[in-house]
Amino acid sequence: MIGRINHIAIAVPDVDAAATQWRDGLGATCSAPQDLPEHGVRIVFVSQPNSKVELMEPLGENSPIAGFLERNPDGGMHHICYEVADIKAAADHLVRSGARVLGDGTPKTGAHGNPVLFLHPKDFCGTLIELEEVAG
Repeated sequence: MIGRINHIAIAVPDVDAAATQWRDGLGATCSAPQDLPEHGVRIVFVSQPNSKVELMEPLGENSPIAGFLERNPDGGMHHICYEVADIKAAADHLVRSGARVLGDGTPKTGAHGNPVLFLHPKDFCGTLIELEEVAG
């Protein structure tokens, strides 16, 4: 059901500083910062030939990653995003198998303009999973 890893997300306290570290220290190619108010984050994508890293900082006090950064002030891995061909079919299959879709179960539009859902970390060895529908 899952396809390739689309990105690995890292929560950071300052996305500009983190992008500078990745660009200057690792020689990475970084996107311009992008605000996603509907998700409560400001992001930068770091591109590699085989995937991406998403650097995320909270956008406002009610950001879903604010609590994560309170527990991990230096930042850390937040989630893994897998590509799926049909997000509704994937969600239906996962719910039937006992997994929990976070929120109301309705896909939201993600940073790439595609539908996304998140799965409860307790159902996947403590790892928050994002599914992104990608045509292909």
